[in-house]
Amino acid sequence: MRLKMCSIHVQDPAVAHSFYTETLGFDTLMTMPEHNLFIVKDPGAGSTVGLLLEPSDNPIASAYSKGLYDAGIPAIVFGTPDVKAEYERLAAAGVQFRSEPAEDPSGMSAVFDDGCGNFIQLHQD
Repeated sequence: MRLKMCSIHVQDPAVAHSFYTETLGFDTLMTMPEHNLFIVKDPGAGSTVGLLLEPSDNPIASAYSKGLYDAGIPAIVFGTPDVKAEYERLAAAGVQFRSEPAEDPSGMSAVFDDGCGNFIQLHQD
């Protein structure tokens, strides 16, 4: 058994797809705009786990996403070899961070707003 796909609820999957591919640098795994279906994957990876950019139009999903966002809790964690370098790159591209990268017992991390209804945590690998 292996992890095949996970999802993150977003306000607009097409807008999220643009942000996740053009700004964050993920690759497209699958798009079916006529079905509002957008899946991204790690950049440059062959077969990998997909991240479904799921519409948050279900009231349960909407309440959950809003609850996480209002509490400032990241919806997902992305790994990177250098959080500080990624912070600089994304901040220069206009991505809004909650604060500068910081280190705690779990390692170096930073949290940003994806503009699609989520906070995302970057964690150093």
